[in-house]
Amino acid sequence: MFVDNVELTIQSGKGGAGCVSFWTEKFVIKGGPDGGDGGRGGSIFFQVDNNTDTLSALRGRNSIKAENGRPGEGRKCYGRRGQDTIITVPPGTQVVDVVTGDILLDLVEEGEKILFLEGGKGGLGNLHFKSSTNQRPTYAQPGLPGITQSVTLEMKMIADVGLVGFPNVGKSTLISTLSNARPQVANYEFTTLTPKLGVVMVGDFDSFMMADIPGIIEGASDGRGLGLEFLKHIERTKTLLFMIDATNYREMKYQYETLQEEVKRYSEELSLRNHAIVITKIDSLSLEEVNRLTENFLADIGVTANKELKKYKADMNYLSYGFKRDSWDEYSKDEIAFVLPISSVANFNTQALRYALFDFAENRATTEDENA
Repeated sequence: MFVDNVELTIQSGKGGAGCVSFWTEKFVIKGGPDGGDGGRGGSIFFQVDNNTDTLSALRGRNSIKAENGRPGEGRKCYGRRGQDTIITVPPGTQVVDVVTGDILLDLVEEGEKILFLEGGKGGLGNLHFKSSTNQRPTYAQPGLPGITQSVTLEMKMIADVGLVGFPNVGKSTLISTLSNARPQVANYEFTTLTPKLGVVMVGDFDSFMMADIPGIIEGASDGRGLGLEFLKHIERTKTLLFMIDATNYREMKYQYETLQEEVKRYSEELSLRNHAIVITKIDSLSLEEVNRLTENFLADIGVTANKELKKYKADMNYLSYGFKRDSWDEYSKDEIAFVLPISSVANFNTQALRYALFDFAENRATTEDENA
């Protein structure tokens, strides 16, 4: 089951109490205090694991508590430390305070282990309180209580490219064609009910991550459909790929502008992310129809077509718009990288798309790192 949001009450362990004890042994007169300290309570850690891709293991667990420290004993025996609790989460998980809404932790690095709540300190035994004026102390410290925190865990997938489009435009078909992901594919809307991640190989040694989310419809930002609930999974992507269906009853310009508007309503920052456009399902249309629709679409959104996608071996019989800048840092954040007609079913222009996305995402990331 795919679970990307859980609410938990997390509590670290209480420290063990110190012991009040006196050394009593045959032939030992007035042995003095020998009460040991209590053990520290267990701490709470978060650990990132790439083998985990959902929060389903935490579903139904209202609270998680570390073990309490054991109390001290006589003969200077110290109590055992409470066992730590490690909460394993997938990469991209955020720990959010329920009360304030502040992001307490942002866990993205594989193997990262972070202390979240430290266990309470154990109390001192009466051994520590003896003095020349108090040779028989009859008190010891109680252990300090653990820390309790109510948090929400929110998983946000980490990907290089995020697919955005209306339902049934071919997002799942594309990710299954380019990557190792195998989402459900069917000829009806909202086939995809949960986000999917796929690794797209580029040659023998390079790859990038692609994320597919459920389709977005008009009014998604107001709660319609499924897209709003899962838009958070493309918040971390470097590049958005808008998918426009050439055979849909909705006009291509309407599809593009609606998707842009819904993304903007969800997040102003996300709407300014690098993006490209693919026109899907061109295998069901003739070359002339595809070019006419593409030409009208480019004119409607104010883009001048050229043939610079040739370096990616795209079919130049189809009208396309490609990289036109001399260097990567000349692109504005909200500028369209390219417009490319594709067919995932017929594998038409999918290889060109693979290399263009990798080139654009990787070079843009490098440029942004250098500028930072």
